Amino acid sequence: MAEVNTGGGDKPKKGKPHKKETRVDFTPMVDMNMLLITFFMFCTSMSKPQTMEIVMPTKDENIAEQEKNKVKDTNAITLILGADNKVYYYLGKPNYTDYSSLKVANYGGAEDKNSLRSLLLERNKVGVDQVRKLKQLKYKKQISNEDFTKQVAEVKNSKDGQVVIIKPTDESNYMNLIDALDEMQICSIGKYAIVDVEAGDKFLVENLQKQGALTKASDIK
Repeated sequence: MAEVNTGGGDKPKKGKPHKKETRVDFTPMVDMNMLLITFFMFCTSMSKPQTMEIVMPTKDENIAEQEKNKVKDTNAITLILGADNKVYYYLGKPNYTDYSSLKVANYGGAEDKNSLRSLLLERNKVGVDQVRKLKQLKYKKQISNEDFTKQVAEVKNSKDGQVVIIKPTDESNYMNLIDALDEMQICSIGKYAIVDVEAGDKFLVENLQKQGALTKASDIK
């Protein structure tokens, strides 16, 4: 509240302005701020830490070769994270004789047809549509959070889902790996693993950069 103090009781001299002192009381403002802070503390949910599951390659040497090759070629996508924010990829088994079998993508959005996201959304279209429908049901409160989490996990881990193998090279950076993992979540990919890059992968990248010169040299020999 504001108060106006007009000074003492003596009348001012004729022709001299009458001085007024104004004082603003901020006590009600402080009380209101404390009430607002208390309200938001009780009504606002704090952000919860989010974790990301990463599947690492197993070190068990007793696993049979058939178990290692269970992934269907039609569902397998291998990503090779290279230099200059480039993503090299091939579908199914690598073809070392055809350098054009290795493709190049970037980390753009879905509107970019040459982006990794466009590739994963197209390859995992069925799973993405199913997860989108589940999100709508959750938004409409037709299913509980527990049912939503369970059904999404079933969609992502279905046996017909896409399996992505991520292979970072020494030329890639840490942000490239984070971006690739983010795309797994955005595109509803439930099966993915980070493995070491092999000599064959380096050959594919170098052969593509040289437009098949390495393959031609091996044919000459």
